[in-house]
Amino acid sequence: MITTICYVLDEVNQLGFKTPTPIQAQGWPMALSGRDLVGIAETGSGKTMAYVLPGIVHINAQALLEPGDGPIVLILAPTRELALQIQEECKKFGKSSRIRSTCIYGGVPKGPQIRELASGVEIVIATPGRLIDMLKIGKTNLRRVTYLVLDEADRMLDMGFEPQLRQIVDQIRPDRQTLMWSATWPKEVQQLGRDYLHDYIQVNIGSLNLSASHNVKQIIEICTEDEKRTKLIDHLTNIMKDGENKTLIFTQTKKTADEITRFLRKDGWPALAIHGDKSQSERDWVMREFRTGSSPIMIATDIAARGLDVKDIKFGK
Repeated sequence: MITTICYVLDEVNQLGFKTPTPIQAQGWPMALSGRDLVGIAETGSGKTMAYVLPGIVHINAQALLEPGDGPIVLILAPTRELALQIQEECKKFGKSSRIRSTCIYGGVPKGPQIRELASGVEIVIATPGRLIDMLKIGKTNLRRVTYLVLDEADRMLDMGFEPQLRQIVDQIRPDRQTLMWSATWPKEVQQLGRDYLHDYIQVNIGSLNLSASHNVKQIIEICTEDEKRTKLIDHLTNIMKDGENKTLIFTQTKKTADEITRFLRKDGWPALAIHGDKSQSERDWVMREFRTGSSPIMIATDIAARGLDVKDIKFGK
């Protein structure tokens, strides 16, 4: 165990992490003790590392996978984008221990995912629907899962995944360690915790209620529907005059996201849209264009409201 922790700490140091965030400082010793844990923390708090690093230590304390075994660590996430981001963290910190991971999500062909599962992976990061598909056709199993993570539990319930979550968790051995993470602590999430966690420790970073971020200056403008697009152009002109600053524009509907994107592109602005009707390859491409700054304006529905890790966003609308 001590050797494994040293390997993990070496990875952390090599990647330039010097000081843990509050959720990491509180969560690591609790997770490493083997206790069930509820973590209430907003996006950007460092919660992914708070459960990935103890998960790697946990894997190294288990027997090696045998042919036909499923994963040891299962991480459930609400969206494909978040699942892919979690896998990136798993790859970074599992490298020295030669821990393999795969990401299972819908919207893409099953074939490559089935092949990765068949090769044997210690960590599976999955959206609930696609994981159930894989379980139904016998391409993986949960017999070896002893470390379960429910990330953004409130978001998964908001998206209607509660039946799928319960169907999955009911198949996992009862002596597992479970870590549940959420930005808020509503009654539905509390009930999920009572049903599936045992004698858990709760760590709260910030408020239990969803609130405006204190790290963001927020300005509210009242305007008519007819004035919105003119004001949008005025704001973008000011934002972009000193260079192409990354700007994220949220809309309530997919239709509005597409309409605003067409409007902006027609006016010469480098804008792209991302929402649930886009294919996975389209969404991946849009995210790459936005991250690299090739298209510094992204219009998004609530699919990008939480969990997307994009550095250097200066403005949101």
